[in-house]
Amino acid sequence: MASYFSGALQITDLDDFIAPSQECVKPIEIKKADKASDGLIRIQKDGSYVEEKKDGSKRVLQRAQITLNDCLACSGCITSAEHILITQQSSAELLKVLAENESCSDQDPAWKLVVVSLSLQSILSLAQKYALEAQECAKKICGYLKKKGVHRIYDISTASEISLRASTSEFIERWKKRDEDPFALPMLSSACPGWVCYAEKTHGNFILPYIARAKSPQQIMGSIVKGHLARNIFCKKTNQIFHVTVMPCFDKKLEASRPDFASPIQDDGNGGIRDVDCVLTSIEIQDMILKDGVDLTLVDPENLDEIIPCPDAPIPDHDYTVLGRMGSSSGGFLHRVFLRAAKTLFDTELDTVELKQIRNQDFQETILEKNDQAALHFALAYGFNNIQNMIQKLKRKKAVGWQYVEVMACPSGCVNGGAQIRPDNDEVKPRELASTLSQKYAELPKWDDVQDALVDDLLKAWLDVRHPGDLSKSNPKTACLFTEYHAVPKMGKIGLNPSNPVTRGDLVRIVERRPDLGFVVKRPAERLRGSA
Repeated sequence: MASYFSGALQITDLDDFIAPSQECVKPIEIKKADKASDGLIRIQKDGSYVEEKKDGSKRVLQRAQITLNDCLACSGCITSAEHILITQQSSAELLKVLAENESCSDQDPAWKLVVVSLSLQSILSLAQKYALEAQECAKKICGYLKKKGVHRIYDISTASEISLRASTSEFIERWKKRDEDPFALPMLSSACPGWVCYAEKTHGNFILPYIARAKSPQQIMGSIVKGHLARNIFCKKTNQIFHVTVMPCFDKKLEASRPDFASPIQDDGNGGIRDVDCVLTSIEIQDMILKDGVDLTLVDPENLDEIIPCPDAPIPDHDYTVLGRMGSSSGGFLHRVFLRAAKTLFDTELDTVELKQIRNQDFQETILEKNDQAALHFALAYGFNNIQNMIQKLKRKKAVGWQYVEVMACPSGCVNGGAQIRPDNDEVKPRELASTLSQKYAELPKWDDVQDALVDDLLKAWLDVRHPGDLSKSNPKTACLFTEYHAVPKMGKIGLNPSNPVTRGDLVRIVERRPDLGFVVKRPAERLRGSA
């Protein structure tokens, strides 16, 4: 199958991605056996593993069940075998829950209240595919999913706003500590899970202190649904909610599977109750629509649900509107942090941020000058090549004065996520499509003061926050809006000859199966790279 992971996670030979292909380093479950059971393990032509004992008996070895948690805790590859990621979080999981709901009442312990949260990038992707306006497309997606049995459907714009506020507050805190903390700046954005996973597995403790602790919009939405809405609006236990997000990339499946984003209190035997139970992507929603034989353009539209702060709050009676933000179509993190920092730190009110292209359109910078000096120096780095260049400059201490970098693993950012719907016409290049979607994002109505007030009310009701513009990680009330990162230990040595081991480091492993010899040859290949 084609691969859809971001450049920082990619394990197949695609443009701007890591090459060549590699397999999981934990493919076979090895069980302890007594010395009398010595034998050979042969790899068959079909790839299966067969144990041959001295008495002539044979048995097929079972593949180990590798979970997403195993993948996150292993440095054997940048990410795991893709079929594992896709099958453990797929539309089949959602359909299974919906089918179980049909066979029982809402009083049955097996019944789940199903909540879906839509990303704006996925709405735009589906709108482009079906030649719909974003507003109309969002309502038709809502109509389609509710007809299938989904109970509540939101977009994640409220969570995005909270993530932006948390990020700006964290930057101000880091700025004030910059003289005493050598890792305070530059602050690197944390909304892209492909970038975060790559940083944890490849650069570890060197880079992690620089990454913002503010949760991504997806995970803040998970906290809202499982924390606030479940308890105060739905009046349900956390484990009675099945929360699905629709995202533009498969990397979000990895993010939702992090143990950090599961409740340790209500342990379900699988690491806790997750804030996001299942992540579907733009192409998976399209596949569901196609399998159902549905023409999305003919679906009856329905308004998306509104997040309300408390049960007695009035439900808005206006039509739902998809709202964008100033700045990049990846969430506008650089834009928001820059404007807030200019106002708070230098008493400078700006209406917009002017970015200057440096190396290419995926690497841009902006500077606020005060007294002929660069008071603020921010950058935007998209795509694996630019991420590598950024990290090398940090390692050589040549960060040219950056205080903040918006980092995204995919070239052109989230609108070009690996799980966005590609055009049927091969003549339309990915960058052209991304440019079109970015333009459509820029044309959306903008977030306004009315929406800000609703978020203020939500934060007061949910977290008892009296100053909603200041969300500090050090405040116990708002600590749930932040997370931590974990360097993944290197695997050490691999190789057939113990006296001449191969150092894993940043090398990609090639597996050569030799059924005739009955073993697997492991040899080093080229270093991780990204194509221009």
